Amino acid sequence: MNIYICAFLNLIVINYGIGASLPKNTEECSNVLTEELIKEIAAYDDVVNEILQYVIEGDFKGQTYDELAKFVDKFGPRPSGTESLENSIDYMIQLTRDEDINNVVTEEVQVPLWERGEEKITMHEPRHKNIAVLGLGRSVSTPPEGITAEVVVVKSFDELESQEENNIKGKIVLFNAIFTKYGETTVYRTQGATRAAQKGAVASLVRSVAPFSINSPHTGAQNYGENVTKIPTAAITIEDADLINRMYERGEKVVLNIQMQSTYETNKVSRNTLVDYKGIQYPEKLVIVSGHIDSWDVGQGAMDDGGGLFISWAVPVILHRLNLRPKRTIRSIFWTAEELGLIGAYAYEERHRNESDNINFIMESDEGTFAPLGLEVAGSQEARCMIAEILKLFQSINASTLVENDSPGSDIAVLVNTGIPGASLYNANEKYFWFHHTEGDTITVENEHELDLGAAFWTAVAYIIADLSVDIPR
Repeated sequence: MNIYICAFLNLIVINYGIGASLPKNTEECSNVLTEELIKEIAAYDDVVNEILQYVIEGDFKGQTYDELAKFVDKFGPRPSGTESLENSIDYMIQLTRDEDINNVVTEEVQVPLWERGEEKITMHEPRHKNIAVLGLGRSVSTPPEGITAEVVVVKSFDELESQEENNIKGKIVLFNAIFTKYGETTVYRTQGATRAAQKGAVASLVRSVAPFSINSPHTGAQNYGENVTKIPTAAITIEDADLINRMYERGEKVVLNIQMQSTYETNKVSRNTLVDYKGIQYPEKLVIVSGHIDSWDVGQGAMDDGGGLFISWAVPVILHRLNLRPKRTIRSIFWTAEELGLIGAYAYEERHRNESDNINFIMESDEGTFAPLGLEVAGSQEARCMIAEILKLFQSINASTLVENDSPGSDIAVLVNTGIPGASLYNANEKYFWFHHTEGDTITVENEHELDLGAAFWTAVAYIIADLSVDIPR
């Protein structure tokens, strides 16, 4: 690996706040794993090459991309609680059965439905300008005539708290926080409305949580705190946030009119979808691969999380076509209602809590399906060393990096946090947050060859873990 690739990987780690990025080395893990286990893992090299060849060069070449494109073109966005989402679930069930994989079940989940209506922001002072806007999930509506008020710009919660209440009351708060890491910056989107309302604001806006923009607002979920007035809240573009900030810092009075309409219901029913590829020796034991099928109401949900959905759908399909049967069952889960709060994952964990000891390992792809680089892994030292040993088999596609992360993924974090070892896909996603939760999340962002690499990698890793003679240790 040359110094430019090393610098590139380090940049990803810095930008996205991932944990220690150094792969487990042979010396560190040689004292943890037995020589017999190391040899057993190395013996899967032929199987790995068979899967890689079949998906990247053989009959499955391009199929993940083609199926994803058909799916997102047919259904478009698939928000929680909508008919589009439920129809897309039915479609995936039939697509799986068309591959002669019939062990498919769904589990009902009560989910919310938040529907965006007309949204408009107009700057009245110091000049007239239309402001691009996307309301945040669960936002309440404004009155029909909108809310007209002066803007106060802050860059952090500390700066908000330092303001006198009289300086915030009756005004619109704009959180103009510069993107650092997603986990750090997204708090202004999820908590901004509550924090602003506590100071008496009548509405809140957030600079889109992204490192780059072409005047595109990024939506996302937000949560109202208890015993607080619910105020309308929305994302505006980086460009407009900077414009308002410059005016504000010059001492100019900035006045906006915000008009937002939406509806919110809590009693809709959706489904998690479970596809089991039965193990031949320990069918009760599970290796789970997963992605979420719902999306926001903008774009096509191709990147978030259509790619993760389809590489997880591909795992049993590829193994079935190659007649590769592991010892343990591989379960593909298509999570529902992830975007409004990991609702499908919480429902699954509660329903299957008494069976959690049978989950050997759980995997999720929900931060893009660009070129795979390895895995972000949570678990004991022995578990991480086993995964690191498995990843050595993927040096040919540059996917052998192990990143330590105690809470990888989104949906699977619900289960990993109960002590189940797991991993999320670590991929070259430096542009992921350019398109995340925007109209730009379309199939155009995806790359056919990179999806092939991802599907092959995902399938081979899942197969090895499911077929090893020993479980991944807790």
